[in-house]
Amino acid sequence: MTFEQQWMEYDYNPFILFNSSGKILSLNSEAQFLLGAVNTNELFELASAYANVTFGFKTTFLELEFGRYKFFGLTVGYENEDEIGIKLYQTPSFKINQPKPTGELTNIYTLVDLCISTNSISSDIKFIKEFDPTIPEIVINSNSFIKILNRIYSCFLDNKTIHTKIFFRVGEHIKFEEKKYSLFSIEVDSENQNEKLISELKVYAEKSGFFIDIKKTITLNIPMILS
Repeated sequence: MTFEQQWMEYDYNPFILFNSSGKILSLNSEAQFLLGAVNTNELFELASAYANVTFGFKTTFLELEFGRYKFFGLTVGYENEDEIGIKLYQTPSFKINQPKPTGELTNIYTLVDLCISTNSISSDIKFIKEFDPTIPEIVINSNSFIKILNRIYSCFLDNKTIHTKIFFRVGEHIKFEEKKYSLFSIEVDSENQNEKLISELKVYAEKSGFFIDIKKTITLNIPMILS
């Protein structure tokens, strides 16, 4: 792999090269992760829609969102009718180089189960759990975590079932004080959301310093700080 090819491979921004039928010819590492949140055909249609009328390259600034990925623009280029490439410019998801969160070494599953128990008292809601068992004990402020997770659950209490998923975010990390930490997520999902409480949750999450994605699901992204 040439030096130029390595730059493309490890670029923070996803790049995909398609043939004229929408089949992927090549892609970089970040694009592989992106394909977990959006299907290939949607990206090919995006490339076709924003391509230059004639051969060449065209950059367009617009806001796009696929799962946790947010983009502020894209460049589409083609020099013949056989291949077309697209590069999306990613908006940073998380703040970097801020002070490392402090707390105590804690079993995250115990805290989540505690919140589920609290919210299931005097309730007929069925709480469904899907937990990746490989998340180790992490350093976290238990008090703050319980408060925000309870707020998340409160947004879904007008439902018959609430689904909670804990999973490791493959290939993703956050940087504190120049050191990288892997991430895992707690995703809470159900049919209905309380919009008033969602608005309050957004304000609370920003003040409390937690990294949270709010869409149809609510995802709490947590660094794996082990000591």
